[in-house]
Amino acid sequence: MLQARLATRFVEQGSMADVPQGPRQHLESALRLAERQRHEVLWEVDCVRRALARVDTPVVLLKGAAYLAADLPPARGRLFADVDIMVDRRQLVAVENALFASGWISQERNAYNDRYYRRWMHELPPMRHVHRGTTIDLHHTITPPTSHFNVDGARLLEHLQPIAGHPRLAVLAPADMVLHSAAHLFQEGEFDHGLRDLLDMNDLLRHFSQRPDFWTELLDRADELRLQVPLSHALTHLERLFSTTAPDHLTARVRALDRSRIKRRMMTTLLSIALRPEHPSCDGPFSGLARWLLYIRSHWLRMPLHLLTYHLGRKLLMRLTSESNPPAA
Repeated sequence: MLQARLATRFVEQGSMADVPQGPRQHLESALRLAERQRHEVLWEVDCVRRALARVDTPVVLLKGAAYLAADLPPARGRLFADVDIMVDRRQLVAVENALFASGWISQERNAYNDRYYRRWMHELPPMRHVHRGTTIDLHHTITPPTSHFNVDGARLLEHLQPIAGHPRLAVLAPADMVLHSAAHLFQEGEFDHGLRDLLDMNDLLRHFSQRPDFWTELLDRADELRLQVPLSHALTHLERLFSTTAPDHLTARVRALDRSRIKRRMMTTLLSIALRPEHPSCDGPFSGLARWLLYIRSHWLRMPLHLLTYHLGRKLLMRLTSESNPPAA
């Protein structure tokens, strides 16, 4: 996942020729794949723009597609699995219909799972194009409405940044972009792309920090959107891994993001383990336990207990029913 990113760094430093031939071949292959995906994603983004041209909503690119279209540092050498967009929640039906008319179809066939997405999640079921096989994740906000860190998508739409060269497309404001990345990583409970996401945030912080008031804006916005805890986790591990820190005069505000010292220390320990690459050479005796505990935490953050109990019970029943009634040969 990070080979192309590493290769890009060697190219930028002019040291690719110093890499031994064996690993250099893999790095150059990763660069070619990243370049091909760059063209494919930009084409897909333009297809989305044209499909939604008549729908009265902002079309906001998120995560990788946003970095690429806005020419931000995390786009260098980044690989993509899908295109994430966010629209006005009031226009979800119109947007979904317009995408359907242009060839994107929902991949969810189970009625309960489909209802789960539409009622409790911050996005609709993934939509896959019938010809190109590309996938769109259609969001109306950046966190589940039932989660502990519920963010009103309308507040994000108030601060959008237009993308030069891409009419009618926008990205989140710089502070919101960082907060989205932090909330996504530290609430989802899956860390297979953890290092990539931390690198994304590190690049964003270093880039946006060139603006004199960015750090103050970031901390203020975390307070407004109640995303202090995810931002606290992000800044802890960005400092640990990359020595990236807020300006000295804001140190007290950074420490105050998460006031629970015991919980903060426990999470720092668990995340330090879980954010290691998932490879036997990096695993310790408690790696599995740490990832499991964080996975359980992610479900607890995502839904209140009564909804979580119902949802997990329903999923268990669906699994047992499926196992007791296997499909006919």
